[in-house]
Amino acid sequence: MAGHSKWANIKYRKERQDKKRSNLFSKLTREIIVCARQDPNPDTNPSLAAAVERARAANMPKENIERAIKRATGDLEGARYEEVIYEGYGPGGVAILVRSLTDNRNRTAAAVRHIFESHGGSLGTEGCVAWQFERRGVIQVEKIPEGLGVEELVLLAIEAGAEDFSQDDGTLTFYTAPTDVAKVRDGLKEAGVEVARAQLSMVPKSTVRVEGKEAERLLKLLDELDEQEDVQEVVANFEVPDEVLARVESG
Repeated sequence: MAGHSKWANIKYRKERQDKKRSNLFSKLTREIIVCARQDPNPDTNPSLAAAVERARAANMPKENIERAIKRATGDLEGARYEEVIYEGYGPGGVAILVRSLTDNRNRTAAAVRHIFESHGGSLGTEGCVAWQFERRGVIQVEKIPEGLGVEELVLLAIEAGAEDFSQDDGTLTFYTAPTDVAKVRDGLKEAGVEVARAQLSMVPKSTVRVEGKEAERLLKLLDELDEQEDVQEVVANFEVPDEVLARVESG
């Protein structure tokens, strides 16, 4: 899972650096609206609770969050968003899943296709790469509390229900069954651990190693997909050398 973990770390660091981007609040608002349609109460809707938590971490005003929930319940008018998944391949034969929330399928499909083709990738048909991923809970801890070692933290997570973990650049990522993400998150929080991210995500079952210029093109493709206004999440089954990750991140 190294490729997924490293890309996730880059993506999350990039999100923190880009909190002032004009489209960040728009993406968070869409996520809240779609999650709140199922159940507008964060206490009984784990997906909505996670979306609201993300919005708060990005310093979204409380009134913006409340407005988004009201749009979901129909108390306020607004665009109707639907989730659309796109599948395709990037340089090196890397499988890519793109989750979008859009109010215009044609617009989003054209934009996603253009990004794939501009960076040596190709948009595929439904199901062409989905079988290479599985839906899991993903929980990230970026800061280990004082007096608690990595081994103790891992044991805490396992006792709470985590199935697996990976470590990269000081960040611990725990993987859970989809139904256990809230339980593991809450278990860690009760132990005084600050959880940076807790969400459901598609995780690759295995990774493809990509190097050199091909790896750089792949990362630029993923980065541009991630910045597209209708795209909420991008996952890919790749692993690239650390020096390539560092070059792209610094560039």
